[in-house]
Amino acid sequence: MAALGWLTPRRRSATARSVLAGEASAEAARKSSQETTEVSDAEPEFPVLGDDKAAAFFDLDNTVMQGAALFHFGRGLYKRKFFETRDLAKFAWQQAWFRLAGVEDPEHMQEARDSALSIVQGHRVAELQSIGEEIYDEYMAERIWPGTRALAQAHLDAGQKVWLVTAAPVEIAQVIARRLGLTGALGTVAESVDGVYTGKLVGEPLHGPAKAEAVRALASAEGLDLSRCAAYSDSHNDIPMLSLVGHPYAINPDTKLRKHARRLDWRLRDYRTGRKAAKVGIPAAAGVGAVAGGTAAAIALHRRRR
Repeated sequence: MAALGWLTPRRRSATARSVLAGEASAEAARKSSQETTEVSDAEPEFPVLGDDKAAAFFDLDNTVMQGAALFHFGRGLYKRKFFETRDLAKFAWQQAWFRLAGVEDPEHMQEARDSALSIVQGHRVAELQSIGEEIYDEYMAERIWPGTRALAQAHLDAGQKVWLVTAAPVEIAQVIARRLGLTGALGTVAESVDGVYTGKLVGEPLHGPAKAEAVRALASAEGLDLSRCAAYSDSHNDIPMLSLVGHPYAINPDTKLRKHARRLDWRLRDYRTGRKAAKVGIPAAAGVGAVAGGTAAAIALHRRRR
């Protein structure tokens, strides 16, 4: 019994320590729960489920899709004999430069738009819309960035509307939006009379500040709260649009946008791969293919002229 007697105080002491440990653990759990709640309050889930005052606006070229939609459309039109080989060489070079630089050069984009307008002049709008469906399957579907597509789907799943906002022709943008299951698209409008393209634009290309104005007008018409909306782009040219919303995202950003986004603590997403891609804004090895394609087209054109 004496031996048991000296064990009793230790048994009671152990119990006291257990109680203390339990109380300490419970207190820590309570504090952790409070801290989690506070963090949750500060950074709610986004996009917010059922927020019908919110929507998302996505740039197209190099944000949703690798490369420029207008250039891919040009390839499809060439295949259908809409223009000559010399025009294809121009499209190939413009696309190669665009993919290597990863930014929108106003002069190159203007050249591409002028070329496209001259090519479609005299054609029916319905004809180009139908061809656009085919071209999407041939050249564009495989170039959609899965990561950006998932971001758009998250907004759709939350019950929000999602629009493309692009300088590409609205007919092309609408095809892409429909194929991706998005709400719709804002794009550059080419003039048509009685359903036939005139070769002129209505106003100016939907680029830079014009995108911001289009988003502002659409938000007003839809009754949206821009502070609860999101916008996504790769280009510093879209800073006006990104600055309109409460949730701006830099996707595969060019150098200027990356710096701007970091300075303002905007969210960044980069779905490109490879160290070279991180610098120039294209998937690994894509630049080699783009240059090769453009060079081959130029060589072929040179041989035809000799």
